[in-house]
Amino acid sequence: MENKGVLYGSIIFVFASFFGLIGMLVYESYKASQMKELAKSIKSDTSETREVETGTVSLDYSMYKTMIGDEGREMVQIPEGPFTMGSEEGGPDEAPEHQVFLKGFYIDQKEVTQEEYARFAKMTKRDIPRIEVFEDDQSKLLQPEFAAMSVSWEDAVAYCKWAGKRLPTEAEWEKAGRGEGKRRFSWGDGFVSGAANVDGSEDGYKYLAPPGSFEKGRSPYGIYDMTGNVAEWVADSYDEGYYKNSPYRDPKGPENTDLKVVRGGSWRETEHNARLSKRFAAKYWRADITIGFRCAADLDQEGGS
Repeated sequence: MENKGVLYGSIIFVFASFFGLIGMLVYESYKASQMKELAKSIKSDTSETREVETGTVSLDYSMYKTMIGDEGREMVQIPEGPFTMGSEEGGPDEAPEHQVFLKGFYIDQKEVTQEEYARFAKMTKRDIPRIEVFEDDQSKLLQPEFAAMSVSWEDAVAYCKWAGKRLPTEAEWEKAGRGEGKRRFSWGDGFVSGAANVDGSEDGYKYLAPPGSFEKGRSPYGIYDMTGNVAEWVADSYDEGYYKNSPYRDPKGPENTDLKVVRGGSWRETEHNARLSKRFAAKYWRADITIGFRCAADLDQEGGS
């Protein structure tokens, strides 16, 4: 009888262990299924976040007042205030990094096009810019919708005057592209492929591009092509050490010299040389296929919207 009890107990124990093992396997299978679903959910969330982060974000620039210039081109008002000019990470002429306070001003939203410059040249009986040296078919550069280029500093000054405007100062140009922070490029610190027309054809353009082609590359104020496409004349004469003694309020550059400042890099520049703090020097008479311009205006200009 005692042996029978032991036998029955053993059988019950075996069955209990068997069903317990089955239960544990079912539970582990359920738990693994839940973890798989959780991992899938996390991956999906990450993917969606990455898509939002890398996708084109449409920013609202409507807070900045606009004005139509005498020649019919849209300008954006850059508000009064301080910003950080220069950089400690570039060439000697970009240092020291310093604070500058500017009164408000207007600046063209886009670079002047060849069609717009041709209208000015026709009305003022000036010569159309010529391409002196280009290794490819010139028709690839000469398109009405492309940015004006091969214009001298004097040509740019004359156009802006004809339009009831002026060239921006170097400080105005940099603030319009950089905002109040220290960003390297008009959109941020890191270079973004497809945000600017620089050297190479990865951005979709081997040479020039129509101004306003890069939505992702707009500045904090909504200004186009402050990085790449054509480098741009500004009003200032060039002095390598000017930043060391630059005034805090509305600097206008050193005394007038033959060397003028060019900003913004071009379609021939590397990403590094297209940074906003980079300064180039060129003789005022130089006309180059990489240099164009845009205009600025004081806030007391008539009109506006």
